[in-house]
Parts: sequence; C-alpha cells; structure tokens
Amino acid sequence: MRRQNRSGRSLTRSPIVVAAAILGFLGFAVGAISADGVNIVPPLTGAAQPMSEVKAPPPARPIVDDVRRMRNYPEQPPVIPHSIDGYQLTLNTNRCLSCHKREFTEGSGAPMISITHFMDRDSQVLSDVTPRRYFCTQCHVVQSDARPLVPNTFQDMKDIGQKQK
Repeated sequence: MRRQNRSGRSLTRSPIVVAAAILGFLGFAVGAISADGVNIVPPLTGAAQPMSEVKAPPPARPIVDDVRRMRNYPEQPPVIPHSIDGYQLTLNTNRCLSCHKREFTEGSGAPMISITHFMDRDSQVLSDVTPRRYFCTQCHVVQSDARPLVPNTFQDMKDIGQKQK
C-alpha cells in the first residue's frame, strides 16, 4: 500500500516531489559542468583529468634552521623546525620522544612536549604519552618553503579591530 498524504494523493506522484527531484539532479549536473559545456577540474588537482595518473611533484624543502616559529592562532600545534626524514614513527617506536620527552630535554635542548600529551580523554594525567597523542605528525608538520595551494588572507587578531591607546 502506498503512503498517502492527508489529501489522499500518493506522495510518490506528487508534482512537488517530482519537481524537487528534477531540480536537484539539474543542480548537480550544472555544478559539474561549466557554462561552455566543459567539465570543471577542481583547482587543487591542476590541469589533469580526475582519476588520471599524475606524477607527484617533488616535496617542498624543509626549513631546517631550528628556529621556533610564532604560532598563527591560539591552540595551533607548533611546526617542526627541523627535517624528520628517516624518523621512525610506528606503534613501537617514536623517534620524536628521544629528544622531546621530559627526561631527555636537558641533554637534547629540545622543548618538552606539552602536558596535554599525557592526558587521556577524561583529562586524567598518565605517566607516559597518551596513545591519542603518540603520533606527532597527525598534528605537527615540518615547516617548509612550499607555496600555498590557495590564496591566504589570514590576519592576526592584533592587526584587526580597534587599537588600544
């Protein structure tokens, strides 16, 4: 038995439902094709056709001056100011901790990892790095000289708004 609305008409034949389905399909089709009838290639993929094999560009050079960078916004994970090529980061080994763990920072001169890396999801402090903060590169990235993929108009909060006198 077909479901019916209060007027007794079948919802599957309702002109409003049919019109909405057609408009939805046309909107999807128009969004995938430009005005001249050519497929639009997303700007981040370059000139290649989607799903085609394209050789990856060489990675950007890491900045390895070991200078700590100012963060762009509160709570931004700090960037890694040195190369991590060849670092082993697996379930059993984390080379980052050989310098950044509390007991090794005095000898290495590296900054200690944040206390938040020792807290579990219930904010209980553990004796070692919590598993959800163990893989450093899921938040921290190597600083490089790569050009941005998209234009960036970011402005620091201190540069916008009313200035204090």
